[in-house]
Amino acid sequence: MQKFSERNGLAEVSKTIQKDGMTDELRNSLWNILHIPYWNNFFTGHQEIIFISDFIKLLQQFHLKKPIDELPNNSEEQLEFIKKYFYNCKWYEIYDFLEFFYKYNEDENLEKNINAILKRELSAYRLIDGIFADITDEQEIEALEQALADDRFKGVQEHFKTALKLLSDRKDPDYRNSIKESISAVESMCKIITGENGSTLGKALNALEKQGKLHKHLKDGFVKLYAYTNDDGIRHAIMKESNIDADDAKYFLLSCTSFINYLKTKI
Repeated sequence: MQKFSERNGLAEVSKTIQKDGMTDELRNSLWNILHIPYWNNFFTGHQEIIFISDFIKLLQQFHLKKPIDELPNNSEEQLEFIKKYFYNCKWYEIYDFLEFFYKYNEDENLEKNINAILKRELSAYRLIDGIFADITDEQEIEALEQALADDRFKGVQEHFKTALKLLSDRKDPDYRNSIKESISAVESMCKIITGENGSTLGKALNALEKQGKLHKHLKDGFVKLYAYTNDDGIRHAIMKESNIDADDAKYFLLSCTSFINYLKTKI
């Protein structure tokens, strides 16, 4: 039975931004990316059978570094051998496997399709020129975990939880409103520090600067981010279609988290 957190797009931060592990959904999706154009063609013609037979030998000899005479000869068993390894290896070995496969079959669409899956499932990695690169800093994830665990400021905490929920909803993500909630968390924190509950974020940031709790350049930087959300129609009526995606929403979530954790030191 599916858990409540799964039905509602909720998960622990470490599983939402997948840096030190891999969900079943991500592993399955990565397998399917290979299955549809490659494994699925396994039995459709002689060339595909040669492709798999050659690949599995190279995999065994140079990647797994095991005796190739232990490999099955039957084509169906060869495919089952690859699948068994894929589903039983450690999460990081999946990325090793995909790097090896990419070197064997440098397909531009393969990199594009893998990255689309990684982006959709909020993986912390991207395939860049055949190498998986870490695009999420460990400190950023820790900062987000810290912000979500801090229940001293209920309003701030609720905005972050909502932003994370909207971002991590696999079926119907709402990136626009996730950004809005991230910005609202900052607005709520600024109002708490300044005591000016009726002010806008811009006015609250100016008040923090005047109180000596925020350097001018830091304030100016966040004012520009805030202005971007207004220009794009995130916080106001939407006049046209936007290009906002998961990367935008994740950037705002992590940036706002770090900024709020910084502001807490000024209380």
